[in-house]
This record gives sequence, structure tokens and C-alpha cells, in this order.
Amino acid sequence: MSTVTSQPPLFERRLATSFRQTGPTINGGAIALPVPGQIADEPNIAAEFDVPDRPVYEFFKRALDITLCLILLPVAVPIIACCALLVWCESPGKVLFRQARTGKDGRRFRMFKLRTMVANAEELKEKYRHLNELTWPDFKISNDPRVTRIGRIVRKTSLDELPQVFNVLLGDMSLVGPRPTSFSADTYQPWQYERLAVTPGITGLWQIQGRANIDFDDRVRLDIQYIRNRGFWLDVKILFATVFAVLQQKGAK
Repeated sequence: MSTVTSQPPLFERRLATSFRQTGPTINGGAIALPVPGQIADEPNIAAEFDVPDRPVYEFFKRALDITLCLILLPVAVPIIACCALLVWCESPGKVLFRQARTGKDGRRFRMFKLRTMVANAEELKEKYRHLNELTWPDFKISNDPRVTRIGRIVRKTSLDELPQVFNVLLGDMSLVGPRPTSFSADTYQPWQYERLAVTPGITGLWQIQGRANIDFDDRVRLDIQYIRNRGFWLDVKILFATVFAVLQQKGAK
């Protein structure tokens, strides 16, 4: 596992006061995916909760991750190579973008993506901060001027996410789970820590709904809903829904 730094001390102190050893009640029966306007309520900051271990589920989830990624590799590698060449031709520089992201338990790791922006995009982030459509430190701009022409096509088809199959094989990520944030756990509110209790994923509930501009708080509510209801068949449903969402270019920007 390619861990960047140890768990932030501030996060550890907050987590110690937020997580307890009692678990939330998870209702049985069929699991319905949430729809806009029916997002899980924000947890009570003072409430005591913990995410129960599910070793059998985690074993099969990991087995599914590895199996699907190994099947996907012979197709993914040539596509990544072709996209990388096109990106480099338009904007010379490193084509594989490795960004520090926050994973399980608040640990930082390097997430792989194809570069879709100009080479100095991170330096320009502060310049365009006034155009940010989400709550800082979340950052999103419609028609971002830093995105290249090839980058827009790669993003629209979600091909920029393909290199993350290597993150899954390394164990830093799963195919399904909360999307890892670029900002550290130190910026989280106590009620948001629950999303860090599981391995982050390439796709999740809010991605399949095509809600690209959803704010971080609402994404966390969806992540918590997934975590409290997670199971093998829910993961399979999300994976199938992701395939259809990509084919329909739903929510891609």
C-alpha cells in the first residue's frame, strides 16, 4: 500500500473523541438507492457510533476488486497509453497525475489519474478560486479554463479515472466506496469522519446519480448511507449503474 504520510495527529485527536464502540442499527431487507431530496440525515455529532467489521463481506469485496481489475487491465492499459499520448501531444509534461488523497482512517495516499489539465493546473487553482462553485476546500468550476481540449473528451468519457485500477490493486482504493478527497481529514467536521471508516472507491452512490455539482456535505450523507447499508449486492448494483452512467455520460463534466 503506497501510504504518503501517517495519520494526521489532529485527525487522531478528533477521531478519538468522535468514535465510540457502539454501532448503528442497520435495517434489513432490500436496499433502495437514495434519490435527490431523500439523502440520509446528517448524523448527530454527539451521537456515539462505530462501523461494525464485516470480514466475510470485506473478503469477497476485495476478491471482486482484484478479479475485475485483472480482467480490465488488458483493455485499460492500451487505452491509458493512447489517451496519455494525446494528452502529451496537446500539453507536454507528465501525463499521469498523482494527487495526494485522503483514504481509510484519514491516511494519505497517491491517487492516479490521467492529466486532463494544463501542466501547471495546481498553481492556477488559487487564481481561479473565485470561480469555485462548491464550498472550499472542495473545488469545481464548470468549463474550467485549465482543462485542455483532449482533457475535456477524456473527462467526458471518464477515461481519466482508468489508472485508478492500479490504486485498487495496491489496496489503497476499492471499486466501490466513498470518493477520496484531495483535502486532508483535518478539514473534516466530526460528523463527517464516518466516511473514513471504509476504503475509498472509484465510484459510489453520488457518482451514479450524475450529480456532479453536489456539495461535500451532501456527498458525505450519501457516503454514510452507503457505509451503513454496504453489502456485496449493493456494490454489484452500483458497479452496473456506473457502467450505464458512463455510457450515457451521465454527470460527467
